[in-house]
Amino acid sequence: MAGSVKSVAPEEHKRLLDRLARVEGQLRGIQKMIHQEAECEAIAQQLAAARGALNKAFAELIACAFERKLTGHECSDPEVHDELSHIVALLGKYS
Repeated sequence: MAGSVKSVAPEEHKRLLDRLARVEGQLRGIQKMIHQEAECEAIAQQLAAARGALNKAFAELIACAFERKLTGHECSDPEVHDELSHIVALLGKYS
């Protein structure tokens, strides 16, 4: 694909996979709650937490794409990194 951004940076790989593994664990726990006929409110609370974790993973992935697209590679400029961290926080907060 022309102009596409390469995959997740190697440094981000483990962090993203670890986050997704935690979400996977949350989803298994939710399934168990449903099988055990837990209260709907408790299940909804856990679903919201899993959704929030996925939103955060999404925000971090988008920030990685922005950084690589804007700089052409993983950027070590602290100012750029701080701005992207702010974007991640905003995406996480409002998504």
